[in-house]
Amino acid sequence: MIDRFTETDLATWRADGAVVIQDFFTPGEVAAVRADFEAVFGLADRVGDPMVKAKPGEVGRFNPAQFKDVQPVPIDCSQALNLIGVHPALIAFAKAALGAEQVHVYQCQAWAKFAGDADYDQPFHTDFANHTLTAPAEDAHLNSVTILCYFSDVTDETGAMNFVTRPDSLTVAGPEASLSRDPGEQAALQSGLVAHARSSAAPAGSVVPYGIDIFHRGTNITAPGGYRYALMTCFKAAGNDAIGFHAWAFHHLKPWSRIFNHATPEQLACFGVKRPGDPFWTPTTLARAQARYPGWDLEPYRRAMTAAA
Repeated sequence: MIDRFTETDLATWRADGAVVIQDFFTPGEVAAVRADFEAVFGLADRVGDPMVKAKPGEVGRFNPAQFKDVQPVPIDCSQALNLIGVHPALIAFAKAALGAEQVHVYQCQAWAKFAGDADYDQPFHTDFANHTLTAPAEDAHLNSVTILCYFSDVTDETGAMNFVTRPDSLTVAGPEASLSRDPGEQAALQSGLVAHARSSAAPAGSVVPYGIDIFHRGTNITAPGGYRYALMTCFKAAGNDAIGFHAWAFHHLKPWSRIFNHATPEQLACFGVKRPGDPFWTPTTLARAQARYPGWDLEPYRRAMTAAA
């Protein structure tokens, strides 16, 4: 899977904190995930005229309507959308980016946007405030990587995320500046960052990895009938308890069989499921897990337990 990204992509990620990688997913993968987006969120009956509000001197504000079509996995659709966030190539990129032998996914959610549904314009912000209780680490291994995955062609008219590279943002302010509630300070911050903004516009199948300290913002859909299908998946080094978002077991009533019945042990390990050969697996825990997920192929776990006996 290493051919999905290059050493240059990783070098850009390390230097800038963000990188746009075009055509990461195959056309077949994109088509399958897009079909799930259309089944879950709809399309023809959703798109309308752009809801663009004139805000002279402002780059945007958060509002609840922006997030009404966000759904964390598992989602009631096929395994295409449910497992794309733990695609082997994404896992490989996360391991390389974080310098980790094992990674966990701590947030994975689909996000559909439609013209006319909301004003999607946001201010520049960083994600560390709701991904950790402290601050971004200076050691990249102790941080995380969010990977924004596009499953529709995304242009500047259909809501391309804007970002500011780490070197450019540091000429304006550090990520802690995003915490300020002072209107004057926020206005100066936003004005300074706008001058360095870059677009993530890219064709369907592209991905945009970015760091927990990177300033970024959602932009409005200005194309009539425009829409955007995207999935955000966030990885951290396994065992890094300072980073978090979803408590997966809290969502136990969601259709987890859609993931367990189709995922590999490596993909399940990203959700915190113990790997084959771990002492957790005994005849009793295997039987109980099988009762919970009758369609889960536990044979790799049984073989590993027998080999260790």
